[in-house]
Amino acid sequence: MVNQMAGSMAAEPIRVLLADDQALVRGALAALLNLEEDIEVVAQAGDGAQVAQLALEHRVQVALLDIQMPGTNGLAAATQLRQRLPDCKVLMVTTFDRPGYLRAAFDAGASGFLVKDTPSAELAAAVRSVHAGGRVLDPALAATSLLNGANPLTEREREVLGCAQSGKPVAQIAAGLHLSVGTVRNHLSSAIGKTGASNRIEAAHLAHDQGWI
Repeated sequence: MVNQMAGSMAAEPIRVLLADDQALVRGALAALLNLEEDIEVVAQAGDGAQVAQLALEHRVQVALLDIQMPGTNGLAAATQLRQRLPDCKVLMVTTFDRPGYLRAAFDAGASGFLVKDTPSAELAAAVRSVHAGGRVLDPALAATSLLNGANPLTEREREVLGCAQSGKPVAQIAAGLHLSVGTVRNHLSSAIGKTGASNRIEAAHLAHDQGWI
């Protein structure tokens, strides 16, 4: 009798957190995942700053994080989550299929990376896979990432290009980063060479499109 009861009891659903600054997207993903009998969205966040605390409060097992969110982005949230709740698996889900994001996501502790136009059945399967300890990669993005190679920019070059992206003059970039104008020019020159661009604005755009900044 006891064995029959134990066999008939369903396993608890996988407890999932969704973080996306777009409420409609977040709601649609939650609705799709909640249709699955073995998955339950137990928490939602509109930005990365809430992720770690909500995950702790709701005993989250898998966190689906958008990369680009205001304030604390998905990569920073994943890093915080790894520190505070290391057993929670992270699945990055993003609109932007930039190959540089793939390496950054796994460096931040993610177990999977998918773009948002992934069919709902594949998204649910990805949740199950990372929960079970597997890794999930968007096939097209993985292939592109292998072809393009690793991010060639240093951390300082990424910072400088990130500032240059908005069109800030060199002197302003230098002041903001507490560097000399000459040092900033050297980093920009190096970044321009590595991206194959003709100027710093083009280099910033190219690096952004690759997901390097």
